[in-house]
Amino acid sequence: MLSREERIRSIKRNPSISVLIVGAGINGIGTFLDLALQGVDVLLIDRGDYCSGASSASSHMVHGGIRYLENGEFRLVREAVRERNRLLQNAPHLVKPLPTTFPTFKWFSGLFNAPFKFLGLLDKPAERGALVIKIGMLFYDFYARDQGTVPTHVFRNKKKSIALFPELNPEIVSTGTYYDGSMEAPERIAIELITDAVELNERAIPLNYMSMVSAEGDKVILRDMIDESTILVQPKVVINAGGPWIDLINRSIGEETEFIGGTKGSHIVLDNPKLRAAIGDHEFFFENEDGRIVLIFPLGDKVLIGTSDIRIENPDQAIITDEEVHGFIDMVGRVFPSIEVDLSQIVYTFSGVRPLAYSQSNPTGQISRDHQIKAIEPDNKIGFPVYSLIGGKWTTYRAFSETISDIVLDHLGVQRRFSTRNYRIGGGKDYPRTKEDLDAFIGAFVSDANIDRDRAEILFSRYGTNATRMLDGAGTGKGRFLRNYPDISIDESTEIRQDLPDQLGGRPTLGTIHNA
Repeated sequence: MLSREERIRSIKRNPSISVLIVGAGINGIGTFLDLALQGVDVLLIDRGDYCSGASSASSHMVHGGIRYLENGEFRLVREAVRERNRLLQNAPHLVKPLPTTFPTFKWFSGLFNAPFKFLGLLDKPAERGALVIKIGMLFYDFYARDQGTVPTHVFRNKKKSIALFPELNPEIVSTGTYYDGSMEAPERIAIELITDAVELNERAIPLNYMSMVSAEGDKVILRDMIDESTILVQPKVVINAGGPWIDLINRSIGEETEFIGGTKGSHIVLDNPKLRAAIGDHEFFFENEDGRIVLIFPLGDKVLIGTSDIRIENPDQAIITDEEVHGFIDMVGRVFPSIEVDLSQIVYTFSGVRPLAYSQSNPTGQISRDHQIKAIEPDNKIGFPVYSLIGGKWTTYRAFSETISDIVLDHLGVQRRFSTRNYRIGGGKDYPRTKEDLDAFIGAFVSDANIDRDRAEILFSRYGTNATRMLDGAGTGKGRFLRNYPDISIDESTEIRQDLPDQLGGRPTLGTIHNA
């Protein structure tokens, strides 16, 4: 793989490119891979690191969006459920089935709110009761019926629920458990998609710390954020995948748009062993009395709690507030009142901005989570079309990327060669599908690499079938490891593998420095 400097020299030698993608969040990265698979020459840039903006601040879920049903977004939920299942199949080392449990405190609450919301006659949040949640879970099962990737939902009465989760609030009336997916390290998915694209197509070039500063005619000026030098490129198509920064990017090329009406989502991560034990391997997804959604998510041996949904003007100013922090802590007490949660248990907080379509809708929960593409056609200022990718999320990035890729391929007069529907990502290629196959893979890995089985299993859990590649060049020291988010503990014979981010352009992305 070429170094960053070599890739920059290559662009300077040949500035004419078919596609320029601005923004290396998951939508931009997914489109980068899709176009690379079709043999298109494509340049992906980002002013920061790959997957360091909105895509790095997700709730770590791959989900269908069960609550979108009452907004009437049936197409989105159907697409999201099917794409969730594809991610479980295509990246099994990074996306795992996640049992999601929804405790309810009333039987019939929200039953009449849902149809009024669907008709656009009500926008006030209201707590959803057991019957509404049951209907939503039936839709979930129906949409996923042909793929058979996850089990169907289970509903439990109060007695069975308390028996399974003893710390639950005894005031509940029921719980329902359905399946979504978890991705503990979304950044790794992004890096594997970029790596695959580069390995499959030498004309697919990623450059981080590179921004678009202006455009005129058929020329675009890029700025290297490391040395402040500029580069000229001449694209036939520009894809604006800047997420919450889409309007700001369009403004840089002289186009005033109001496509984005982002909302801030914040999270806290707790070191609370009792709460972690209480939820087990389940995510808890529930509502406060005012209808606000709260999730309690098992993140390694920690607990992730989120998320808010607050309008924000400037995505660069997205930070968590004291009000949000205290709100999360207070709402946990509604489901697990006997478990003490306080500020001293917080080990990390983060906030990001959802790149939602501009809307006057109130409350923010009513704003559509669907994706759409806005086109700016060539005019007297710019000689190429600019396609802005509005909305979207981790779960549906592949379908969104396929949609924009088809538009671009049509513009370029290029035929689609491959579908990404069954494309196995990175270490998901040749992934063992049975326990026997897994035992055989691990056994061969242990023998070939001359490492102990525990270490082989840890590496496999992080990298899938790429584990053998990741071990190349790394030491065989027996440092201390965590199975999910490892610290960097080093002994004399252990090296830190940093060549992957080096190859992709300098500074490592979150989650890519590992104790090998």
